[in-house]
Amino acid sequence: MPFATINQQEIHFTDHGGAGLPIILSHGFLMDEQMFAHQVAALSPEFRVITWDERGFGQTQYDGKPFTYWDSACDCLGLLDHLDIQRAVLGGMSQGGFLSLRAALLAPERILGLVLMDTQAGPEAVEHVEQHKQLLQAWISSSLTTEMAEYVANLIISEPTENAKWIAKWKAMNPQQLANPSRCLIQREDISGRLAEICAPALVIHGSNDHAITLNLAEALCLGLKGSGPLVLVEGAGHAANLTHAEKVNPPLLAFLRGLVAYHA
Repeated sequence: MPFATINQQEIHFTDHGGAGLPIILSHGFLMDEQMFAHQVAALSPEFRVITWDERGFGQTQYDGKPFTYWDSACDCLGLLDHLDIQRAVLGGMSQGGFLSLRAALLAPERILGLVLMDTQAGPEAVEHVEQHKQLLQAWISSSLTTEMAEYVANLIISEPTENAKWIAKWKAMNPQQLANPSRCLIQREDISGRLAEICAPALVIHGSNDHAITLNLAEALCLGLKGSGPLVLVEGAGHAANLTHAEKVNPPLLAFLRGLVAYHA
C-alpha cells in the first residue's frame, strides 16, 4: 500500500501505471481516490493515472492540524515530486478543483493542463455557509444521522447504489477528523480574480443538476480561464458527474488528453 511522506503528512496514493501523459486526479470533499474508478478504467494504460487521498479523507494519515487548499495544492505538487513527475495534467472534482487551481497558480510551469469537474474558483456561497456549518458541526459533535447522511449523499451523488456505498464509508469515519477539512472548505477564499494568471489548457465539466455548485459558477470558471474550451455540460448529472455519469464524462476527457498529447508531440 503506497504512502509518501509529504509536508509532514503520510499521503496515500495509487500510481496506476502507464507510460503516457501523467494525470493526477484529486477527489471532492467527503470522497476519496476511489471516486475516480471509472476514469482510471477508461484512461489506463494509455495515460499514467495517479489518484490520491487528501488530508482528512481515505487512507491518508494527516496531522490533524488546520490547513488550507494552498496546503493541499502543495501536497499534490509534492506527490508529483515523489513520483519524479516534472509536468502533469491536474484533474479535480469539487474541492479537488479548488486545490488544482491553486497548484496551477503556485507552479504554472508544471501544469500541462487542467480538468475541472463540478468545481469553481469562488468562496462558499453565502446562502450555504451557515447551513453547511450547522450540519457539519452536528455531524462532528454527535454523529451522522440517517437524515443527514441522505441529505449529503443526494447533494453530492444522488444515485441510490453509490449513495449507500459512500454513506457506509462516512458512518465508519471518526467524525472528529472532519473538523479541519470542514473549516478549510467553508472558509476558503475567492481566487476568481486570479484566473487570468492561469494559461494552461483547461477542460471544464459540470453536471446540469449540480445543486452544490451551480452552473453559473462553472460558466464563470470557463470565462476566467484563458485556456478553457467550451463548458462540457453533463445532462442529468449532479455534483459527482464523473462518478454517476462516467459514460458522458470520459469521452470528452479522453479527447482533451489526446489533444494535449498531439500538442506536445
